[in-house]
Amino acid sequence: MAIYDGALQDLIDELGQLPGVGPKSAQRIAFYLLATERDQAERLAAAIRDMKDKVHFCEVCGNVAQSELCRICSDPRRSDDIICVVEEPKDVAAIERTREFRGRYHVLGGAIDPINGIGPQDLRIQDLMTRLTGADVTEVIIATDPNIEGEATAAYLARMLRSLDIPVSRLASGLPVGGDLEYADEVTLGRAFEGRRRL
Repeated sequence: MAIYDGALQDLIDELGQLPGVGPKSAQRIAFYLLATERDQAERLAAAIRDMKDKVHFCEVCGNVAQSELCRICSDPRRSDDIICVVEEPKDVAAIERTREFRGRYHVLGGAIDPINGIGPQDLRIQDLMTRLTGADVTEVIIATDPNIEGEATAAYLARMLRSLDIPVSRLASGLPVGGDLEYADEVTLGRAFEGRRRL
């Protein structure tokens, strides 16, 4: 139900379409923008326009890029023999923050989710298979989310990659550092037991 007239309500409605932004947050952001200096609001609008005009997806891996290749695919210091498969570009950023991985990525563009009508054909799985065929890759790391959709995607990928005779691994999952056992769900605790290692 519209509470305000015209442009303000239109802005609230548009902000409410953003992920994680509910009606109250949308209203709060809209009123913040209304109260801010015009040049600050125009900088935000210009940044959104520039992003839509300049940012696209890397032709090789599917990560975000401003040229044909993303910064990781164009980096000659990265190792070509290990590919980490992730769901979204934000997952690349999360892994990069660890500074543990020096290989290449492949972004699927989502996960298999039959309830929402997303099947393997809707993801960049065929692009991955084409990329790996004949390549000198020694390992594929599947780093999809540890939820039902991520697990289904990982299982599907593992089945598809068997035909290429490339070793496939899955990121370990388990208990977070600083967490309490009593608050861990059964799946997380079960994964922690499966992935245990000797000290």
